[in-house]
Amino acid sequence: MKVVVLTESELRQAVSIDRESVAAIEDVFGRLAEGKVNMPPIMHIEVPEFDGDVDIKSAYVQGLESFAVKIGAGFFNNYRLGLPNSPAMMVVISAKTGMAEAILLDNAYLTDVRTGAAGAVAAKHLAPANVETAGQIGTGAQGRYQMQGLKAVRDFKRILAFDLDQDRLAAYVKEMNTLLGVEVVACPDPARIVRDSSVVVTSTPAREPYLKAEWLHPGLHITCMGADLPEKQELETDVLARADLLACDRKSQCFKMGELHHGIAAGLISEDSDIVELGQIVSGRKSGRTGEDQITICDLTGTGAQDTAIAVLSLKKAAALGLGQTIAVK
Repeated sequence: MKVVVLTESELRQAVSIDRESVAAIEDVFGRLAEGKVNMPPIMHIEVPEFDGDVDIKSAYVQGLESFAVKIGAGFFNNYRLGLPNSPAMMVVISAKTGMAEAILLDNAYLTDVRTGAAGAVAAKHLAPANVETAGQIGTGAQGRYQMQGLKAVRDFKRILAFDLDQDRLAAYVKEMNTLLGVEVVACPDPARIVRDSSVVVTSTPAREPYLKAEWLHPGLHITCMGADLPEKQELETDVLARADLLACDRKSQCFKMGELHHGIAAGLISEDSDIVELGQIVSGRKSGRTGEDQITICDLTGTGAQDTAIAVLSLKKAAALGLGQTIAVK
């Protein structure tokens, strides 16, 4: 038996946010809607003594020869030890034998890529056809990957960006201007970002909502990335009630965490509301944006199906480049 070990630097060489990775994530959303994915609930483990937590996600996708189990950790004092705060990894397992095929020591890089690609899929089907200005609220890693993903599906010319950390915001403006070749403007007012943008992506760890319904306008699309735990929330709940179309990655998951979870708790929407899964749109079972004046919102909390899709793609591309160390295991 042989197991391939790939490091973060090798995985960065192998895969990025491009049309191929976006297509892989779009495909797996469609399979999810078609009932071709076996995906258990997320396992969440708190480690309060060391300011850490661990999420375990997985999914078997019919038609793929392998699947991934992701151990995504966040230990927020690791920087004091010279270690990454997100020491995540994926184990790729043969769907035929159950034997381990690869260990991907990505430190959450693959999660960043598949999450950015998921945002791209949401924008492809829900954003207006013509986007001049995109808004990014939160300029951490996802602030970068989301705009890269959006650029793969919409040819926007300007980014309006907001972050509470001014140093991080300044670095973002400089980096993204060079990376994407678009105008990037630091904006101190989230309200202006929403009002002046056709697409807005929120990717903050906020636990108090800040995005208000009165900022919305016809033709706006919002992709919400930050609320990946029940206590996180970026949108005031009445924002959801203003939307013409509500979408998400997985209803059963978003009803327990994410923005939809808070809307249900507030009684503004229910589990019986007309909410569509992104995979239903991808597969043609439901419609995405049908009018340029619609207000659309997509709540993405991340799924194990996405992890399997990006892991399988990464392993394939790394093999083609001759990357990784192969270990013989007896």
